[in-house]
Amino acid sequence: MTAMSQSKEPELLDSELKTVDLLLDVDQKPAPLKGLLLSFQHVFAMFGATILVPLTLGMPVSVALFASGVGTLIYQVATNFKVPVYLGSSFAYITAMSLAIKQMDGNISAAQTGILFVGLIYVVIAALVKLIGTKWIDTLLPPIVIGPMIIVIGLGLANSAVTNAGFVSGGNWKNMLVATVTFLIAAFINTKGKGFVKIIPFLFAIIGGYLVALCLGMVDLSPVAKAAWFELPGFILPFKTGVFKHYDLYFGPEMFAILPISIVTVAEHIGDHTVLSQICGRQFLKDPGLNRTLIGDGVATTVSAFLGGPANTTYGENTGVIGMTRIASVSVIRNAALIAIAFSFLGKFTALISTIPSAVLGGMSILLYGVIASNGLKVLIENRVDFGHIRNLIIASSMLVLGLGGAVLDLHALTLSGTALSAIVGVILNLILPKESQD
Repeated sequence: MTAMSQSKEPELLDSELKTVDLLLDVDQKPAPLKGLLLSFQHVFAMFGATILVPLTLGMPVSVALFASGVGTLIYQVATNFKVPVYLGSSFAYITAMSLAIKQMDGNISAAQTGILFVGLIYVVIAALVKLIGTKWIDTLLPPIVIGPMIIVIGLGLANSAVTNAGFVSGGNWKNMLVATVTFLIAAFINTKGKGFVKIIPFLFAIIGGYLVALCLGMVDLSPVAKAAWFELPGFILPFKTGVFKHYDLYFGPEMFAILPISIVTVAEHIGDHTVLSQICGRQFLKDPGLNRTLIGDGVATTVSAFLGGPANTTYGENTGVIGMTRIASVSVIRNAALIAIAFSFLGKFTALISTIPSAVLGGMSILLYGVIASNGLKVLIENRVDFGHIRNLIIASSMLVLGLGGAVLDLHALTLSGTALSAIVGVILNLILPKESQD
């Protein structure tokens, strides 16, 4: 998720797999009560991050929760219930979606259509993996491309985070205080937290910041009073129903600019499954196979976009829970998905989430976007990318300047800017620039 992984050769050698002493293996089930508690633990692990994405984008939280649960079930079916993965809202598309919504004057049609097609791109890549293998992925997406791309994604919304936090000229001291408290809670839990607490810093930070905002009179609880106890999620569909809001399928340049981000999330997908394979001592990228995991992730994302939700992605938080508890039961993950779906129908619960002040989100986002960008640096460091080679300098510097400098390439039929332009330039430069002799 937020710690986006670099693209690595997805086929692990058997010798690289750890000897894992799991308490419950993938196909085993815990006792009912224990299983319920374990499932709630996974819900708590994904909750803070999953609701943060729709809150940042102004989307219905209920739809994001519903889509994460349904998406996880779709993934489990696609992988024959062999992989203990939970899918939640993806941070990778926030920058591109926000820009598309802004360019469309608040209309979400371009953003939703783009995410819908991102899922279909996953399915196409899955078909290619099935037909010709995975070597081509490493050729297109080496660390020197993936690292700067992640940095651009992380820093692309830095200004938005700072603005929401109130750290601007003439900013309100209450906003700054709430943002600071939220930031510090997340930071201290990440650095000093133990066990399960360390896996859910977003959740604790949001709750802590919210309580401070409540004490300062910054929270309007009237939406909670007005909301029904039980209600349908606020779906936004690509057609008119008379019941739900709708958006139009839109195939303009704002939509196409979102698609290149799939380059990053495919690499993230491979990395997350490689890590999970090592934790569980199984070859998930061979059985059920990368093609099946990509299909599950892709179809889940398309369904989420169809319903008005964000893109889905594999969640590192839930992988962390598996590593900590040594319980890899797919049954536990499946029940966590059902709990998330149930939460999406609790009207007062989702209304309460919608009252979270922007200052809380700002404090969270300062840390979140910075961590995403830092993970881009981590990709470069862990893969020992040598910036003594001018080729690497050219690729990275071009991507960073174009991605963060507001560059726009207007081709009339297609306009590329920001992250999308940076990604395409990085891929092209990596393919056409000759490697130096010392490489």
